[in-house]
Amino acid sequence: MKYKLSLLDAILIVSGSMIGSGIFRVSADMARTVGGPGWLLMIWILAGIITILGALSLGELASMFPKAGGPYVFLKEAFNPLTGFLYGWTVFLVVQCGTIAAVAVAFASYFGELVPIFNEDHVILDLNFFSIKSTQVLGIAVIGLLTFLNSRGLEYGKFILRLFTFAKLLALFGLIMLGIFVFGNWEVWQSNWDQFWSLNPSYVMTDGKYTLTSLGGMTLVSAIGVALVGSLFSCDAWNNVTFIAGEMESPEKNLPKSLFWGVLIVVTLYVFANVAYLFLLPFYGSPDGTDAFSRGIQFAADNRVGTAAASLMFGQTATIIMAILIMVSTFGCNNSIIFSSARVYQAMALDGLFFKKMRDNNKYGVPGNALWIQFAWASVLCLSGKYGNLLDYVMFAVMFFAIIAIVGLFKLRKERPELNRPYKAWGYPFVPALYIILAGLFCINLLIEKPMYSFPGLIIVALGIPVYFYWSKTAKTN
Repeated sequence: MKYKLSLLDAILIVSGSMIGSGIFRVSADMARTVGGPGWLLMIWILAGIITILGALSLGELASMFPKAGGPYVFLKEAFNPLTGFLYGWTVFLVVQCGTIAAVAVAFASYFGELVPIFNEDHVILDLNFFSIKSTQVLGIAVIGLLTFLNSRGLEYGKFILRLFTFAKLLALFGLIMLGIFVFGNWEVWQSNWDQFWSLNPSYVMTDGKYTLTSLGGMTLVSAIGVALVGSLFSCDAWNNVTFIAGEMESPEKNLPKSLFWGVLIVVTLYVFANVAYLFLLPFYGSPDGTDAFSRGIQFAADNRVGTAAASLMFGQTATIIMAILIMVSTFGCNNSIIFSSARVYQAMALDGLFFKKMRDNNKYGVPGNALWIQFAWASVLCLSGKYGNLLDYVMFAVMFFAIIAIVGLFKLRKERPELNRPYKAWGYPFVPALYIILAGLFCINLLIEKPMYSFPGLIIVALGIPVYFYWSKTAKTN
């Protein structure tokens, strides 16, 4: 196999996979959960710190096992094949395919801002028990197009990767500069600054209505933990680059570098994007507000904080501008995910733990069968309309596997010290340990505050155990 992905490509995979539509939406829900603008920024910074700590730690594992599969390989080597399989099972069943479905439908819904037939309410088939919307059909078409292009060889995926990732990085940077230095309202910023660390009550949706919960002490800690879900979800997929290590130049050196720089770039943009929001919009707002300014960040229409902020910069054209930007962002995000994820399933198939047809590369040197099977399942999730719920369920599982992988770093240091480590985790053992502690506290809080999301995620993981033994038995028979 020819190594075609440079360090620049690897950094773009990291940043391209991370930036989707989350940064333009999740701050509204976070603002309703915490009491003031300072807490909102602090949570974004905390999510960034957790992600960077993870990247610095995972880099050592990536340099030790520079081949396709990423955490599937790391967990298999550090623990056992079952642990690796459960990660790969969850990635295929929900995490990657669910994200692909959700991002594709998000692309379609913003396309509906330009072509109304693709609005979220347009049903093209209704059988009472099952309906299909135009956004779902367009979402499947987008997934199919990207799958086709990536199945034609690495060069196609790399071209789209560079084009769309550079476009969205530059566009997001440009909006931040305009929002702060050109259109920024210093009176709005001063008003937000005056209430920076306020602890106003948290808004909680109950039976379709908002109820207020006072913040302070442990309720504040819990609120921070809940609000972290949105920011960490927006920072997720940073480790996708490790999936495709087998096709990189000098992966043992470039993987750790790409993880650090890719994450740092995106986290910095995310924090300053929220600073720009606070220069344009009041943090506090009313759900009954009649315009973007009166609704504020907390109650931005449909949670579209990015569009609300843009409306104060560009007026009536803001909806179109943001729709195009988010379409570019989501299209590029899905390309990065589709581009890399199939390599995990291929690695599992090579171990006899997944469909046999996924093992081989096609004539273009890429895992074509794995790409198309991924397309098929992502399309099913698109049509089901349940991908959003599934993604809520697995946020706990995603963080749990990340913690286990970093625990594996300590285990391998002790049990296999002879392994070549071109890069050693910066700040070891303190940085990896801090990641485990912070991510662990997040998971514990999620179990307590959102058990209806956390336990289904664990059930999805557990369902993979009998499947593993089936595949394992089949592999031995073969």
